[in-house]
Amino acid sequence: MEVFPKRKTPTVQIGNVFLGSNYPVVIQSMTDTPTADVEKTLAQVKELIDAGSEMVRLTINDDTAARVIPTIIKTLRDKGYLTPIIGDFHFNGHTLLNKHTECARLLDKYRINPGNVGKGERHDENFSAIVKIAIEHNKAVRIGVNWGSLDQELLTDLMDKNARLKEPKEAKEVTYEAMIQSALTNARLAENLGLPKNKIVLSVKMSILQDMVTVYSRLAKECDYALHLGLTEAGGDVQGISSSSAALAILLEQGIGDTIRVSLTPEPNIPRSREVEVCKAILQAMGLRYFKPSVTSCPGCGRTSSNYFQYLAKDINEHIIRQMPVWKKQYKGVEKLKIAVMGCVVNGPGESRHADIGISLPGTSETPIAPVYADGQQLTTLKGDHIKEEFIGILENYIKQKLGK
Repeated sequence: MEVFPKRKTPTVQIGNVFLGSNYPVVIQSMTDTPTADVEKTLAQVKELIDAGSEMVRLTINDDTAARVIPTIIKTLRDKGYLTPIIGDFHFNGHTLLNKHTECARLLDKYRINPGNVGKGERHDENFSAIVKIAIEHNKAVRIGVNWGSLDQELLTDLMDKNARLKEPKEAKEVTYEAMIQSALTNARLAENLGLPKNKIVLSVKMSILQDMVTVYSRLAKECDYALHLGLTEAGGDVQGISSSSAALAILLEQGIGDTIRVSLTPEPNIPRSREVEVCKAILQAMGLRYFKPSVTSCPGCGRTSSNYFQYLAKDINEHIIRQMPVWKKQYKGVEKLKIAVMGCVVNGPGESRHADIGISLPGTSETPIAPVYADGQQLTTLKGDHIKEEFIGILENYIKQKLGK
């Protein structure tokens, strides 16, 4: 049962993945390699999928990129990767999809930015061309509005109308209205062309947290389309992770959102899959989905005279990551396990008892022993130079005894 009741939406099938109110929130990501570089793109797609991305989006910006999509998808399928592949189109999607029919046939979903498909009559013409191809090939479409590329004709029209009001709204409010109107107007156009509601996903991405939350909250009240959530241009490192986590958590807690992406600025020597790991951590922290046992670990203070607990927490986390491929097959429910690695007597025994299994390492002036707790009871006491190895052995045995059946 979901911790938070999800907003009611139609079920959208994208390849072998299902979105909607009856399904868990789906994680997706996007490559940043030149799509035409097949070797690099394949390597990154596999990295993202192996990390847990359940849909992967690729830039398709020219003939060369469109031409290699069949090779990329067929290679992935031959290697057992069945994850849906999404085509990201801007400016020339109508031309590329019409010209490269195998690309159109093999992609699982098309992403259209209504602000980048043309102006005036050309907008409707180009947008309609993509939708008709989606209908022909039975594909889902994400209508992805972004305030960095918002339909300027629509925004200008709304601004002009607002300026003539006796009490004009703030420019930000008009921008919110333009974002929502762009998404809904284009969604209705797609439906009028024959694309079913259960083939449509909407997004209204903005880069400022409060703006993004406001627009998604309002959009969710005005429609029942499936929604893709994301804070666009969130930044990198701590800024990007914290801003995205806060924005997504606010909406997810309201039951808003069917699929999410964390958009992090790439950093040297940091894998692209970092954004997938952040998505998994957000969903698990909120109790919406579980991917691996969680480790409660001590932040340290003046009482933790040794840094051993820091290394032990790191080693336990790494052990979990290594073992999860095996544990998932052998032990149903192992991903919900709670493990505690604590550094002193203040909170150590209590946190260890609250966890399924935990260890409380000695702090300043404490006897150099480490009590181990399982299911709320003290199981044993460890001491000496091999605490890590002994605790990992106890952990493995605990999992086997508790979940082996």
